[in-house]
Amino acid sequence: MSRNVTVGLDGSTESRAAALGAPPTPLRLVHVWEPVPEPMAQAPLLGAETPAHWRERIPCETAEGLRMRDPGVHVDTEQIPGRPADALAVAAKGAELLVLGSRGLSGIGGFLVGSVGMAVIADTEIPVVLVRAGEQAADEHEAGPAGIPSAATEYRPVVLGIDTGRPDDAVLAFAFDEAARRGTSLRVVHGWNLPPYSAYGVPADPALNADLGRQKAAALSEVLRPWRRKYPDVEVVEESRSGSPAHHVIDASHDASLVVVGRRIRRRPIGVHIGSVTHAVLHHATAPVAVVAHD
Repeated sequence: MSRNVTVGLDGSTESRAAALGAPPTPLRLVHVWEPVPEPMAQAPLLGAETPAHWRERIPCETAEGLRMRDPGVHVDTEQIPGRPADALAVAAKGAELLVLGSRGLSGIGGFLVGSVGMAVIADTEIPVVLVRAGEQAADEHEAGPAGIPSAATEYRPVVLGIDTGRPDDAVLAFAFDEAARRGTSLRVVHGWNLPPYSAYGVPADPALNADLGRQKAAALSEVLRPWRRKYPDVEVVEESRSGSPAHHVIDASHDASLVVVGRRIRRRPIGVHIGSVTHAVLHHATAPVAVVAHD
């Protein structure tokens, strides 16, 4: 089943990577540009080329590249003036998925990891997928006989970071749907902290810790039980481990085609609120990251 997917473009390598990494479904390419004073708008950049020329060229060239890659894909283009964060949040309304590019999620502030991207994520209530600069569609697949990822091989697993204390159906449904679309497994990662005595140097009780580990694993299985029944064809791998949830999800991202994390919707008028685990994953994951907003 196809989805209504919007891709944000700003002319950068990162945004082109987002377009190429978008699902093979009808796409809407939205190019956001900030208006400039009239004298600057008329000033030539290269020969007779003006900012208006580049505004038209960016979405057209990107669309042509997508059609060459997949002649059957339907691509629409649209140009929107305004501040990128505000314009992209508005453009996402009515879409089922928004795809954006990043500067590598390496911790260096960029289009997505920086203020613009965080603002878009915080203001958008549909799932947002972030694709790293340089990401190719084949990178989401397993390595072939030659040791190189190929679109002809199977997809790598989808990784889901979950909090069993506050699981949300929207996040779970998105992760299972993505695994089903890819025909791959779903690796569900749950990190939990040891009792407080461990942090203060009090000798740990191995038996107590082992019992706690079994309880956490059982809680994860209980959350996933109805979803296993709903998606019988999706292989589910459960991982419940002590330690930082963000660290475990980031570690799992090295072998993933997609990482799925949640973001609780907060109605506060000031500040960007996406949660500490999601924030860390956005900065350090090595696979595309899907942020799913939920109440």
